[in-house]
Amino acid sequence: MSTRIQSWAAMAKGQPLMPYTFEFGPLGADEVEVAVEHCGLCHSDLSVIDSEWGAAPYPVVAGHEVIGRVVALGERAQGLKLGQRVGIGWNASSCMHCQVCLGGEHQLCRTAQPTIMGHHGGFAERVRAHWLWTAPIPDGLDAAKAGPLLCGGITVFSPFLNFDIKPTHRVGVVGIGGLGHLAIKFAKAWGCEVTAFTSSESKRDEALQMGAHRVVSSVDAASMKSVFGQLDMVLVTVNVMLNWKDLMRTLRPHGRLHVVGVVPQPIAVEAGVLIGGQRSLSGSPTGSRQDIDTMLEFAARHGVVPQTEHFPMSRINDALEHLRAGKARYRVVLDADFAQA
Repeated sequence: MSTRIQSWAAMAKGQPLMPYTFEFGPLGADEVEVAVEHCGLCHSDLSVIDSEWGAAPYPVVAGHEVIGRVVALGERAQGLKLGQRVGIGWNASSCMHCQVCLGGEHQLCRTAQPTIMGHHGGFAERVRAHWLWTAPIPDGLDAAKAGPLLCGGITVFSPFLNFDIKPTHRVGVVGIGGLGHLAIKFAKAWGCEVTAFTSSESKRDEALQMGAHRVVSSVDAASMKSVFGQLDMVLVTVNVMLNWKDLMRTLRPHGRLHVVGVVPQPIAVEAGVLIGGQRSLSGSPTGSRQDIDTMLEFAARHGVVPQTEHFPMSRINDALEHLRAGKARYRVVLDADFAQA
């Protein structure tokens, strides 16, 4: 039997989201159906809604930081039970049989299905995903705040696992925003000495309160020079062009400049800076399911949660404009209220 689902959808570029009803159809054997309780609003949602990454497949039901309860399980769904609180992030499925999937890096699958592109996401009463990409939420996490961990959280956390960052390492975070504030919190909880880079002096005190040990102005030459040659990894969480030469110079030998923000133009780095200190430049998307589980457990144990602002789902257009205007501090969460819509 098909099920009619209420949602909010972008019907065309430049238009406000509208109420939209769609039908799911039969539940797939490997699928999980989740009743949405909360859904984070990420800048990637804006990018898809506004066709910033190419023509969007309208109507777009965005939302990929979903927290909710399992209400249906396909016959081959594994490791979950009805009523369990779970989360769904950037990916809704992957092929499960390619080389990277078999190696446990399902997030790199060339045919992975994004939750919000060609698939209805979490700005809806219910959402579906493959059981592998439906992660149990630990009891110790606040469900109302946990959604952004499924995208922003794992994006900044997975480099700590993938590049063997140690508690004795010195980590820099560029940008104190939706991604950056979580990176600061995770790095501090990991045990690292944390340097926050910001172009906004007004965020200095907030960065220190979040766990940064020091704050460096990314637009002041003297401030940047004060940390040359000191950092083991610098996480770039912003989507703007930066002084790449000076950022590379903040790295120690074997240091890594790692990009998780979608910088719009090519990154110019001098080969001599890389070669002379055997430094690296790298990037990564979201994380594997194993990394997501590790991140959620770590967040629950250490009390790492995003700083959130909440809107009812029925005010989704207000929330979108709030994010577009750069006013979010620092992640926006939509609380489902379809019964009242």
